[in-house]
Amino acid sequence: MKKINRLLLTLFALGLAVSATAAPTKHLNIYCWSEYIPQPIVDQFSKETGVKVTVENYASNEEMLSKLAAGGGEYDIIQPSEYVIEALVKEKVLHSLDRSKIPNLKNIDPQFLNQAFDPGNKFSVPFMAGTVGIIVNTDLIKDDIRGYADVFKPENKGKIVVLDDAREIVTWALLANGLNINQITDKSLNKIKPTLEQWLPLVKVYDSDSPKTALLNGDVAIGVVWGGEGAILTNKNKKFRWVIPSEGTHLFIDSLAIPKTAKNVENAEAFMNFILRPEISKQISDEFPYLNPNLAARELMSKKQLENPASFPVEEELKKMSLFKDIGTKGSDVEELITTLKAQ
Repeated sequence: MKKINRLLLTLFALGLAVSATAAPTKHLNIYCWSEYIPQPIVDQFSKETGVKVTVENYASNEEMLSKLAAGGGEYDIIQPSEYVIEALVKEKVLHSLDRSKIPNLKNIDPQFLNQAFDPGNKFSVPFMAGTVGIIVNTDLIKDDIRGYADVFKPENKGKIVVLDDAREIVTWALLANGLNINQITDKSLNKIKPTLEQWLPLVKVYDSDSPKTALLNGDVAIGVVWGGEGAILTNKNKKFRWVIPSEGTHLFIDSLAIPKTAKNVENAEAFMNFILRPEISKQISDEFPYLNPNLAARELMSKKQLENPASFPVEEELKKMSLFKDIGTKGSDVEELITTLKAQ
C-alpha cells in the first residue's frame, strides 16, 4: 500500500478551495474500488436520473488518497475503508451528509452503523463489508490448510497469490505472531520482520484487483484474498475451498463518502440512496458477492448466496474480527517494510 500519512491529508485539505456549492449539474464522478460497482447499475442510475456518470477505479485506499491529494476536486463520491474514513474525518475533508436525502439508509444492518470511525454516519454510508481469508485449489493442494502458517510453507513456493496491500500483509504476520492488528509500532514491526522475510519469497503473484484470475488460470494453487473473490471462486468450482485463518483475520467496511471538493453533492447523495435500494444492492451482490450490510437486500438473496462462508462468515467468526484503525504516519513504515522485503 502506498503510504497514508498526514502529508497526503494536508495536500488533500489544501484542495478544498474548490467550492462544493457550485450550481448543480447532470454529472457525477465516482472514484471507487475495482470490481465493486457493476456497470449495469451505473447505467440504470443514469437512465433514471439523466445524470451522466463517470467511474474511475483504484486498487487500494492509499492509491485513492494520493490521487485526491493531487487534485481531488473532480470526484463527487469516493469509497474509503473504515480506517481511511477515520483519517479523513479527523482532517475535516469530507462533506457532511444530508440524511433526509438518503432515506434508504434505514436498510442497513445496525451493526454496521454508528461505528467509531464515523459516529452517527455523518460522513459515510456503508456500501459493502467483508474479510480476508485463504482460498485453496484442493485439486492441487492436498494439505489440510488452516492458517497463514500452512499457506507460507516452502513447498508452496511459486504457488501463492496474495493481495498487493502492505497493511494486509503486515496484518497476517501480526496475527501469526499473536499481536493485535492495530498494534503497529517499531517494536511490533521488528518482531514480525523475520516472519515476512520467510513468507514473501514464496509469493508468485501480488494482485489486489482480481486475485481470483491467477487461481482460475491455474497459475497458482493457493491464495490470501478478499472474501468476495473467494466467494466467486467457490461458486465457480467446488475444487476451491474457503478458509478463515486459524490465527484470525479482520473485518472491513467500505463506505461511500463525498469529498468537500465535490461539485455534484446532490447527485452524489441521490446515488447513495439509489445504491441502498434493496433490489439494486442485491444486484451488486449477485456480481460481487461480499458481505452485504443491507438487510433489505439480503431478504432478496438466495439461500446459496447467504450460506457462502466467503461472503457471510458465521456470527461466531464475525464477533472475533476487528476493524482497522487509522495508524497515521506508521503507514509509511508499513509500506517501506513490505517494499523493501519484496525487492530482496
